[in-house]
Amino acid sequence: MASKTLLIRASVLATALVGALILASCTTTPQTQPQPVKPVAPMPPTNPPTQPAQPTQPPSELLRPSTFLAVPGWDRDDLREAWQPFLSSCIVLAKKPDWKEPCILAQGVDGRDTRAVREFFEAFLVPYQVFNADGSDQGLVTGYYEPLLRGARKRGGVYQTPLYRTPDDLVTVDLSSIYPELKNMRLRGKVVGNKVVPYGSRADLMAGDALAGKELLWVDDPIEAFFLQVQGSGRVQLNDTHDMVRVAYADQNGYPYKSIARYLVDKGEMTLDQASAQALKAWAAAHPDRLNELLNANPSYVFFKEEKVADPNIGPKGSVGVALTPQRSIAVDNQVIPAGVPVFLATTQPSSDTELQRLMMAQDTGGAIRGAVRADFFWGFGNEAADKAGKMKQKGAMWVLLPKPVPPVN
Repeated sequence: MASKTLLIRASVLATALVGALILASCTTTPQTQPQPVKPVAPMPPTNPPTQPAQPTQPPSELLRPSTFLAVPGWDRDDLREAWQPFLSSCIVLAKKPDWKEPCILAQGVDGRDTRAVREFFEAFLVPYQVFNADGSDQGLVTGYYEPLLRGARKRGGVYQTPLYRTPDDLVTVDLSSIYPELKNMRLRGKVVGNKVVPYGSRADLMAGDALAGKELLWVDDPIEAFFLQVQGSGRVQLNDTHDMVRVAYADQNGYPYKSIARYLVDKGEMTLDQASAQALKAWAAAHPDRLNELLNANPSYVFFKEEKVADPNIGPKGSVGVALTPQRSIAVDNQVIPAGVPVFLATTQPSSDTELQRLMMAQDTGGAIRGAVRADFFWGFGNEAADKAGKMKQKGAMWVLLPKPVPPVN
């Protein structure tokens, strides 16, 4: 097996070198790096892109070596659909020593060739099954999407709900600079006198005028604005200028995300089985006088920045800084799953027993995505994506694909 791997590795390397020489000799076609297919939420902040990429050395108790034969659906997935998202991840992964060679060699693979793509993954990567701390191998798989809101640059008429920029007094402290063991832990607050105190919760911020003057845009629906924060990014169709703009995650007030669905379940307003984005919107429409109570049950508050939508087919960027690909990108917990790596997900379609087994890229993260076997499936943009994301609350298993060590030459 080692000799076969070496032969495949040498073959791919030769192909890459030939391709590089051809490109170098061509005066009209410059050599280029792969571009993202284009990338929220982390649910984003659930998908706030605050976590940097992680080392690829797996924690042995949570990521256990497996084989491709043991991965359900591996042989049936059309891996060509995951190839461009993988090349996008390689923009970041190639900076890591153990990913450098596989990402360089990937440049010489014809992504349209099913066999070549499959041989590449099987020759250079090895699957590690993901286990929870209690030893179980099943976890929760939810969905997120890029929503569309209606808005305006100036307040007026139905446009009464603001989306805010990051306030000037929000302070972020990277604790790992002081305590390396707290890598990826950040403290947010504000300076009062000579102390850093917690920043205001959502209820605090909405009750006062602390964010006055930081309005980015105005939208027509407070519940849709809330779900925009849950997704982490979205698009706004501006009524006054007719422009389509993207609002992307910029920062967050430092409070952990708390589910408003769980709040209503605990209040006896709905059952856990009934809880979905659609059910929450229906409840909000039926109880307008309790809307603030519901939204303030989540103390987290997300701030946005505006970006242009150069290509409507391109989605928002995830936490690793590359474009999310609909139905091929997921948000994960980067304390367990290294950022950007391929992950094979075995779950089912939303509200269904129909198998959904495919190779994904761990290109996002988020405040509500915590735990080992835990994923948030990016469905894309539009009404269909919103419907599927809102209904997705499935069980699933995961396998992380990491670089295979080069076998010794005898």
